[in-house]
Amino acid sequence: MLESRFVANEAILAANVDSDVDGIIVYYPIFNNRQDQYLQQLVDVSKDVEGLSHRYIFNMYQNIRFLDPETKRQKCILPCTPLAIIKILEYLKVYNTILPYGNRLFGHTICVVNRSEVVGRPLAALLANDGACVYSVDVTGIQKFTRGEGIKKRRHEVHDLEGKTLKDVVPLCDVVISGVPGDKYKFDTSLLREGAVCLNFSSEKVRSCP
Repeated sequence: MLESRFVANEAILAANVDSDVDGIIVYYPIFNNRQDQYLQQLVDVSKDVEGLSHRYIFNMYQNIRFLDPETKRQKCILPCTPLAIIKILEYLKVYNTILPYGNRLFGHTICVVNRSEVVGRPLAALLANDGACVYSVDVTGIQKFTRGEGIKKRRHEVHDLEGKTLKDVVPLCDVVISGVPGDKYKFDTSLLREGAVCLNFSSEKVRSCP
């Protein structure tokens, strides 16, 4: 295990300074613990094509969209799965292109059933930063991601919703996104409002109930 860590460590450091290498992709998990986070931070931001380095993660949550805010020539890279879901929502015309860039989900209420650090939480933050009211759901409870009334705040804030359940928030949502790992999870489709856009990014098919 130590040898594997050393090999990964040295390979990333070597690629960082290799002028023939334009980008670095690391297939995680390697160790499936905090050592993976350490390796993510080793990747030079100029070669991070996955958006997992600290600067990109910080910028994503702070709603900073460019590495060069003054000239706005270099967009921040976003994690691939949250970005793919955003692209799907853009294709489905959920994003309102009449509104200014950065506010194009204003008026939408979205439920994300998954709050993993890899997909669910970043996705909720990105959607909220684009103007949506987002209910983030996991086994510990429900949180509300929002830029406030009238999206007056520059970046999203997070509020715990004590005592709330899916039955309380799903009927409010015009977009519902599920990504629960495992084939035993069931989603009560009777809670969905008519015309809601529904996406599932889990490798397992969502089972409906009752």
